[in-house]
Amino acid sequence: MAAPSEHEARRAPRPKLDAVTAAAVDIAREAALAAAGTHGVGEHLGTIVEGDRVVTHLFACTHGGYRGWRWNVTLVRALRAKVPTVDEVALLPGEDALLAPAWVPWSERVSPDDVTPGMLMPTPLEDERLEPGYTGGEHAADRDPAEASQTRAVVAELGLGRERLLSPYGRQETAERWLAGEGGPDNPMAKQAPGPCVTCGYFVRLQGSLGTIFGVCANLMSPSDGTVVAVDHGCGAHSDVHDETHAADLTAPIWDTISMSEGSLFD
Repeated sequence: MAAPSEHEARRAPRPKLDAVTAAAVDIAREAALAAAGTHGVGEHLGTIVEGDRVVTHLFACTHGGYRGWRWNVTLVRALRAKVPTVDEVALLPGEDALLAPAWVPWSERVSPDDVTPGMLMPTPLEDERLEPGYTGGEHAADRDPAEASQTRAVVAELGLGRERLLSPYGRQETAERWLAGEGGPDNPMAKQAPGPCVTCGYFVRLQGSLGTIFGVCANLMSPSDGTVVAVDHGCGAHSDVHDETHAADLTAPIWDTISMSEGSLFD
């Protein structure tokens, strides 16, 4: 008998999903668990119709070394049988299992918590948070003439003399980050504070444009001690909080004596 042509194969009816076999998820999971061991079986991902009364159940593999792999459990139900049986269990790769994860540059992978003693964090040359600073001109490194020395003194007094400084974008980004952080105004501690940091004697303003919004807390008893806080931040250790409690007036002491003329206290 000749094999069916490609046209006839396309016209062949597709197998229908067997409801009983498709609903037997628990049977398929038990079979996957028995074969998985330490590899783990995750959530049910769906079913594939393999043929008449033949269904493959897919389960995620939770093992870290098998990202994207799936447990394939094929169930078969005999004609007029009420319960399907397990035909095959296999761990097979999914569509993206053998693909390497998308490359992430180191500058995006490294976080502030990764910077440890001895580790260097290079700054990109085109970092938009920075702009060229002022170091005193082309004669800044010379001791002569005297004008260069005076220029260096003024530069140092103004806090300049650095190759790069914060750009307007860098200052804006910093302000937004600090305002949204623990030292900002929108947290429970600031909302319940008796007064804002700007009126506190322990508040030390920053220099430059950021000083219009931020300062540093210098109160040993404050949870914000040594950190940047916004002018409208606050805590319960405000300098204007005074102890208004007073000791209650006590009446004169009463001296009570016990006398015994007869018998015992324990009678």
